Amino acid sequence: MSNSTKLVPTPGQTVGPFYGYALPYEKDNELLAPGSPGSIRLQGTVYDGAGQAIPDAILEIWQPDSEGNVVQRTGSLVRDGYTFTGWGRGAVGNSGVYTFTTVNPGPTKPVPGKAAAAPFISVAIFARGLTNRLFTRIYLPDNEEALANDPLLSSLDPERRKTLIARRDADGGLTFDIRLQGEGETVFLDFQ
Repeated sequence: MSNSTKLVPTPGQTVGPFYGYALPYEKDNELLAPGSPGSIRLQGTVYDGAGQAIPDAILEIWQPDSEGNVVQRTGSLVRDGYTFTGWGRGAVGNSGVYTFTTVNPGPTKPVPGKAAAAPFISVAIFARGLTNRLFTRIYLPDNEEALANDPLLSSLDPERRKTLIARRDADGGLTFDIRLQGEGETVFLDFQ
């Protein structure tokens, strides 16, 4: 091969539906045991472009702990019910609903010279028909000032910004629906 030959990446292929059988593992959506002090339920529905619930998507979440610390502990694949690792994976049920047991993330420490980001949970979505996973964020709705000063949120127009902010439930949990296309499409991030 000559030095002038340009290699191009292999195109992506649809990511499912086989993953529903290979990727889930015991307690994958429990970042800590349900009912633990400070635990909350994060839930929502994943919708396609026609507004129909997707029954076989998989979501992965990453987040800091309640103090804003990025956790660097092992134990994500073998849950012990006590170790918070900040990572989880959850399959969407037949109704299109996902659920995680986690904590409200705290704000991470700001980078010197930059505004602090509002607390958020990072999400990756795998679903049928997607050639690559999608990335988004779930922001907590509680601190209007932090949301207004967040670098990502402040770069979006108000209608698009709303698609990244969860609703606080009466029990203290969070609801965050994901719309892959169409009206109210969730803002997705490109890390290229």
